[in-house]
Amino acid sequence: MSESKPQRAVGVRDVAARAGVSRQTVSRVLNDHPDVAPDTHARVVAAMAELGYRMNNAARALGTHRTRTIGVLASDALQYGPSRSMAAIEASARGAGYWITAAFADSGDEASVTAAIEHLRAQSVDGLIVFAPHARTLEVLDALRIGIPVITLHAAERSDFSVDQRAGARVAVATLADAGHERIAHLAGPADWLEAEARAAGFAEELAARGLPSGAVFGGDWSPRSGHEAARDVIASGATAVFAANDQMALGLIGGLRAAGIAVPQQISIVGFDDVPEAAYAWPPLTTVRQDFEELARRAVAQVIAESGSAVVAPSAGADAVSPSAGAGAVVAAGPEGGAGSEGGAGSAAGAAPIPPVLILRDSVVPPPL
Repeated sequence: MSESKPQRAVGVRDVAARAGVSRQTVSRVLNDHPDVAPDTHARVVAAMAELGYRMNNAARALGTHRTRTIGVLASDALQYGPSRSMAAIEASARGAGYWITAAFADSGDEASVTAAIEHLRAQSVDGLIVFAPHARTLEVLDALRIGIPVITLHAAERSDFSVDQRAGARVAVATLADAGHERIAHLAGPADWLEAEARAAGFAEELAARGLPSGAVFGGDWSPRSGHEAARDVIASGATAVFAANDQMALGLIGGLRAAGIAVPQQISIVGFDDVPEAAYAWPPLTTVRQDFEELARRAVAQVIAESGSAVVAPSAGADAVSPSAGAGAVVAAGPEGGAGSEGGAGSAAGAAPIPPVLILRDSVVPPPL
């Protein structure tokens, strides 16, 4: 029985012969060189398709010094915000003809963050997008000489690009105050999260701006369980309304209040943050603040591509565009219009206007009981 020899992989020489051009011309087409006539470009692309030619990133990098790959350092990726950002970054990168490669690290551990960054650099990525929910991650980035573009997300005002966390918190509190509530409490996220810190600051700022008393603040850990466990403290505080720093805690709080015999919203109104899919189907449907993770990802990917010397991604329809959501409720924009622009590296786009969050009005807020 004879053994068939493996077929030789199709190479640049084969494509050049089929298209009737030089190997240099094929290389120029592969590397998106502008000095190729449209008809020649079309012939080369057709030849590649006919022959089943595939170019790997290593070969491309030899000619362009780019791999069309973006590294993503993800911390706390199981939380809703980072997980949504990861999916949105992958979709945005794919739309621009890029791939992503991800590494995961404990954002509070310097060695873990450093090892993850070195791993991504070893993949010859064109740039990095780093989730930096804790200040420690930013400190590690500042201490490293990375040598490629770095864009930070999920560090509130210290991110290169961000959703305006303070504005989102303020509009949540304003919604409760406008309904007539004066005793408003806050179910806060973890103290070491920069976004939780910004939301807590926005909560306090809006109360002060309206001349309302400082509200009670209860600590949570983003989980529904922590919201459920906070219910008795909320009841004891005498609050008639609560701004929860995320929807999971808000939903847990609703369950805890109901278990204690407290009706929501008739006795205590609640506003969440994030607009998780479950929020529209909770009982009552949850009023919340939506973050535009798709726009956040688009800006980050576009900036990495721009700084790495590649073509810039086409602009979006607008930072305040809202994707449809089942049971969305009424939509109200909050905060200033966002803008893009970064020099790369942690905190280097300090002048970039944040993306405005959007209030989603549902049924969990009514006037306080008489």
